[in-house]
Amino acid sequence: MNLLVPNLGSTSLKYQILAMPSEKVLGRGCCERVRDYGEAIEQIRTGGARVDAVAFKAVHAGPRYRGTFAIDDGVLRALEEYLPAAPAHNAIYLTAIRAFREAMPGIPLVAAFETEFHASMPAYASLYGVPAQWRAEGIVKYGFHGASHQYVAERSAALLGRQTRLVSCHLGGSSSMCAIDRGRSIDTTMGFSPQSGLENATRHGDLDTFAALFMMERHNWTCADVRAQLAQTGGLAGLSGIAGGDVRDLEQAAAAGDTRAAEALQVFVYQGKKTIGAYAAAMGGLDAVAFTGGVGENSASLRAACCQGLEFLGIALDPELNGRGSGDRIVSSGPVAVMALATNEELIVARRAFRLLTAACGTLAS
Repeated sequence: MNLLVPNLGSTSLKYQILAMPSEKVLGRGCCERVRDYGEAIEQIRTGGARVDAVAFKAVHAGPRYRGTFAIDDGVLRALEEYLPAAPAHNAIYLTAIRAFREAMPGIPLVAAFETEFHASMPAYASLYGVPAQWRAEGIVKYGFHGASHQYVAERSAALLGRQTRLVSCHLGGSSSMCAIDRGRSIDTTMGFSPQSGLENATRHGDLDTFAALFMMERHNWTCADVRAQLAQTGGLAGLSGIAGGDVRDLEQAAAAGDTRAAEALQVFVYQGKKTIGAYAAAMGGLDAVAFTGGVGENSASLRAACCQGLEFLGIALDPELNGRGSGDRIVSSGPVAVMALATNEELIVARRAFRLLTAACGTLAS
């Protein structure tokens, strides 16, 4: 079975085509500056590899769809319902799913939700102290970047030869961290929405909700006004004043003496360092820390900054190993293994979708 896994951006469509269950990559590519998904899909189809099903790394559809599902009208309605909680993500997937439905009629479409991996979180880590009606309507901690954190858990276990108490640090334009106790997510920084936890490039992280209410009342702002501000000009961009909030731009500006950029990086590093310590406490110890995502995998300076001062936990980066090399590798010399890893969300999505589709075929055959 050949599975097409699109990785969708606001103006781009990266993809892999994987033969399952061998997991051989038959094709990969990227369509930039996408204005019409129909045209982008046609580019993929003319690449040569047959496509038997399409699997999406979907983001947020609430408590009912916290797993992997064949896409039907119910899935689409749930994505629309939770659009206000994940506007930058759900809108893209809704547009793309409908485009694939139209362009590839009869081809099964699957949604592997990012929230699936975090369904193992205990209630004490996922419940909010909100009125009971809120919880009944789905206001709980879901967690995101699930495919990435799951891949990191599996890849780390393969590198180390055992399951561990692991902190997975997915750091990039969108950032989150996860406490993984022997393969199971027990806590993560993102909550009800991807708009929480660590600071992201343009999206704010954790925020006292009454600060938003205070500013709304003071300026007579609408929900849409506040949502746009916090999603598009918050986070590292809001802290630094540098449009886009790209960590590479912040590091360059800080090196040139920009104090706001330096402060934004300090906030980001402090949040990461504090979370590693908190998750070590939550798991009763720490065996490994893995850095992934565009920043986590590639920025030796950010890795070093996040680990500095955590020697009491057994974390000791090797400066030479941390500063050179490429590919998946261990960059530490202490008892806690620190790794730099390339994530592979598409592979996790393909595995989930393949299990769903083959189980469905088996049910039909019986």
